[in-house]
Amino acid sequence: MDDIEAIRRLKARYFRTMDTKDWEGMRRVFSDDVTVDTRASGGNVVDGADEFLSFLRRVIGDVVTVHHGHMPEIELTSPTTATGIWAMEGVLRWPDGRELRGYGHYHESYEKIAGEWRIKSSRLTRLRTDTTGPVSAPLKPEPRAK
Repeated sequence: MDDIEAIRRLKARYFRTMDTKDWEGMRRVFSDDVTVDTRASGGNVVDGADEFLSFLRRVIGDVVTVHHGHMPEIELTSPTTATGIWAMEGVLRWPDGRELRGYGHYHESYEKIAGEWRIKSSRLTRLRTDTTGPVSAPLKPEPRAK
């Protein structure tokens, strides 16, 4: 399999493991020192794969999520590094029925470690966010300070 296809499969695994809450499988898509920046979508910056997984479990552990990634723009920058931009759509439904539908892009870098591609950095940006449900209830917990 070529490197671009391997990166496409890596991102597909990211979406699947997030939506199925397969935290162990999701951990394997990241480099140990990944940086994830969700500030543009209301979150914060999290450094480290274990820290990011802890953050996700806390924020969306009981939320039904459906994520789709589209139209990847992947560029190999060396034999072991790459960058990519993915259009995305995500739907989140909280146990009380509140929903968030978001549209935007993932801006990422990848690194090949021991022959396997991993997400090295990810920045989520939003073009639009639609919400339904009680307006008095927050749609997500307040982000933790770094």
